[in-house]
Amino acid sequence: MRKIGVSIVVLVAIVAVAWQNRIELVVWGLPKVADIVDPIGPNMPVEWQLGPTRAERVPGERPPNIILILADDMGFNDVSLYNGGAADGTVTTPNIDGIARAGVSFTNGYAANAVCAPSRATILTGRYSTRFGFEFTPFFKSGARIFQWMQDIEQPTLPTYIDHAALERLPAMADLGMPPSELTIAEVLRDAGYYTAHIGKWHLGGTKGMRPEDQGFDDSLNMRGMLYLPENDPAVVNAKRPANGIERMVWANARYAVEFNGGPPFEPAGYVTDYYTDQAVKVIENNRHRPFFLYLAHWGIHNPLQALKSDFDAFPGIEDHTLRVYAGMIRALDRGVARVLEALETNGLTDNTLVVFTSDNGGAGYIGLPDVNKPYRGWKLTHFEGGLHVPFMAKWPARIDGGTQYEYPVHHVDLFETLAAAGGAASPTDRRMDGVDLVPYVRGEKVEAPHRTLFWREGYQQTVLDDGWKLIRADLPDNAHWLFDLRTDPTERNNLAQQQQGRVEMLEALLDAHNAEQAEPLWPSITQSPQLIDKHDGQPYEPGDEYIYWPN
Repeated sequence: MRKIGVSIVVLVAIVAVAWQNRIELVVWGLPKVADIVDPIGPNMPVEWQLGPTRAERVPGERPPNIILILADDMGFNDVSLYNGGAADGTVTTPNIDGIARAGVSFTNGYAANAVCAPSRATILTGRYSTRFGFEFTPFFKSGARIFQWMQDIEQPTLPTYIDHAALERLPAMADLGMPPSELTIAEVLRDAGYYTAHIGKWHLGGTKGMRPEDQGFDDSLNMRGMLYLPENDPAVVNAKRPANGIERMVWANARYAVEFNGGPPFEPAGYVTDYYTDQAVKVIENNRHRPFFLYLAHWGIHNPLQALKSDFDAFPGIEDHTLRVYAGMIRALDRGVARVLEALETNGLTDNTLVVFTSDNGGAGYIGLPDVNKPYRGWKLTHFEGGLHVPFMAKWPARIDGGTQYEYPVHHVDLFETLAAAGGAASPTDRRMDGVDLVPYVRGEKVEAPHRTLFWREGYQQTVLDDGWKLIRADLPDNAHWLFDLRTDPTERNNLAQQQQGRVEMLEALLDAHNAEQAEPLWPSITQSPQLIDKHDGQPYEPGDEYIYWPN
């Protein structure tokens, strides 16, 4: 009996220790379980389709090639064209800047959402993603549980709320995606005679009907893991912030893997940003004799923060380790843009290729760096300008004059119509489209603003921009409202909601009318997470700090 009693005590002690260290166990164990259930094979060559070996028409007489380069979580200040660049101008992006200098810089370019997946759904469909219920970002169940466990341990002043009933009903992440009934820009361009290729992040569903190859792409090299290189690779330098919930979630689910056309996962060849660039160059070379649409959806510069040691070593003057790793990641992304543009030049395709560069949303506060969205307030996950006002530029030498600056607000919703019109593809007539072809506006053929009114919605965080007036409203905290006149206050320092209640009511009426046209969310919101507006995650909340909750 005494031995049984001792065994029970030991078992209870083990369980207690395991529960106390449950976050560490999950972070350690999830990748190992995934490797058993879904093993990753060694690198294999990617066999992109091979176009004609000779040109049937010279490039200027055929539809333009189209390349859409989408960065992930790239803040406005990360592109040196706009505000000098990261690390007080130490980090420049000459090749990204070069797209705008050879074409157009949209100085008031807006993401479709302050978080990645809804933006991507809008970009590809030309419709507010809420029109078809894609309102919240697909989420790992394990991530929400990590958030809750961290809160149980730390008991922060501003709590995160988890809807456990909704969490239990949440389908697997692969089943959370864009309905197959939606028509993508890849589908309409393919129907117009284009070869279509996707490289990188998808995040719009992983089951049949929602995958890239089901949504219009002839070939897809799809990201299956979130690591740029294995964490212990001697060529990589990591910057981890384990006290942050999103950081924990990302590292806990991080693997080093891709898949081609829905096949089994395999390891990339080298640092992921460079690997995606290598593959983009192959797509260009293979298809130089026919019109192609390349959607290059980089993972850079999203966390986990990992830089090549060679890129890290290029910034010896940056003392902050996290910022130095981040700088290296920006350098790799800019290098990738250079190589894509060089491939176009080498193959005689520069003049007749439309290249667009933008980011899915603003820079994230949870990476702990202060100036990524400078001069704007707020971060990814918030509807302040820092979350929505993003790098946005394009070049098409055959149609757009170099050095053009376009000041009117434009939006990710416009990319579908712009790319479709460039490719001579028919825009859908059986559904509500929300964007416009931007080229006539850039060329001065249309002189009015492309939009009087733009909208953003994720749960109860809802925003309208109407003729320069911007209203943000949210249930938390305390039915909050912010009203800004962006024509005189572009950095949102002066909240006029109390002084201009009549205008607030007018803008709320616009929001309500817009909401009446939107679909119910395809899956429920499971978390409500506080976001400081003027401080990043590494800075503590103090009474009086403004904050807003992100519902997802």
